[in-house]
Amino acid sequence: MALMITDECINCDVCEPECPNDAIFMGPEIYQIEPNRCTECVGHFDEPQCVQICPVSCIPVNPEHVESHETLWQKFQRLQSAA
Repeated sequence: MALMITDECINCDVCEPECPNDAIFMGPEIYQIEPNRCTECVGHFDEPQCVQICPVSCIPVNPEHVESHETLWQKFQRLQSAA
């Protein structure tokens, strides 16, 4: 499951530097998450860091990118080997 940032985002700039996969970027109006890079911090942390730090709780699971823990782990490994 990749995460997504909803339009409740206040552009506070705290989530982007917390992402270990560089999946968060500034979109046209609010921050966005690249689903191909989001592992929900699997491989890095026990919980998604952006969700933990978001002051307005606007980072839910993206229903269009539902993935198992194993799939997220495989994505983490793929991202690490490409780095």
